[in-house]
Amino acid sequence: MTITSHSRAAQVAYQDLLRLHLDETASELIGSIEERARNGRTYLYDKFRIGTEMKSRYLGEDTPELRARLTRATELKAAAEPRRKTMARLARVLRAEGFIATDRNTGSLLLAFARAGVFRLGGTLVGTAAYALYQGELGVRFDSEELAQTGDIDFASFERLSVALGDTVEENPGDILQALKFDPVPGVQDRQVWKWRQNRGEAMVEFLTPAFGDERVKPLPALGVSAQALNYLNFLIAEPIPAVALYRSGVLLQIPRPERFAIHKLIVADRRHGGPDQAKSRKDRGQAAFLIEVLAEDRPDDLHEAYEDALSRGPRWRERLDASLARLPATAATLRALG
Repeated sequence: MTITSHSRAAQVAYQDLLRLHLDETASELIGSIEERARNGRTYLYDKFRIGTEMKSRYLGEDTPELRARLTRATELKAAAEPRRKTMARLARVLRAEGFIATDRNTGSLLLAFARAGVFRLGGTLVGTAAYALYQGELGVRFDSEELAQTGDIDFASFERLSVALGDTVEENPGDILQALKFDPVPGVQDRQVWKWRQNRGEAMVEFLTPAFGDERVKPLPALGVSAQALNYLNFLIAEPIPAVALYRSGVLLQIPRPERFAIHKLIVADRRHGGPDQAKSRKDRGQAAFLIEVLAEDRPDDLHEAYEDALSRGPRWRERLDASLARLPATAATLRALG
């Protein structure tokens, strides 16, 4: 397996573009910062008045980075015009340097969801659409075949977080999808809608949430949708990271940490073994093998921690990992060498 890095100029341009998008988000602060503590974590809100009514808008979990940006909100707001010009220039640089851009249909969907607050309110892009964005996070080139879409665009979020935030999207994702010519696909048994199919193609959008045993459909109040619960998903979407999809001047969203994505792919590859999902299983193993090779070289400690975390979660987790790694002897050897 050959791994080719993007040029230093491309890697710097991506990190600059990501930083400017985060600055852009912080510049949208309207009022004062409000803190809310839940389950040992602190969440920040933009508290402001509209007429005689006080409003609160969720900003994110309290981190030193977010705090620093919010304290500069006035300064960042004043620099909006030159910042946006720079963002457009950096996006052009990335295209010229060989970054694979998001296709128009996916890009317009991600942009609409970002503007509605889907990612701000805990939504995480998962699946192959997220995998494509590791070209920026890891600074490596992907072959176009590796990024071939399965037709699915998947979003995931924690049910408990969605309930706890006390904020909602500015436009319902279902309405956005219908405007983009997606039709709802009700569940067979309970008729709840958690996925939409594009009526002029094969694209499918699905909302997912972690399950802890019972894989049923659950509500995500902050996002205004229902979601199919899946086991093992909690491991994938813990501690997501910001990323920029290369569409127009970039779309700020969040994706899983690459080491968690890689290990999770080994698990779901075994779940899909056999039957109609056999091709997806092979693709899962291929994506896991590629990321593990990159991470073993560039971020071995992060990879080792994620692998040990998954192994510690019980015999069923270990069985699924072992089953996939039995088909990937080189990847298995790489993971064993980390210890």
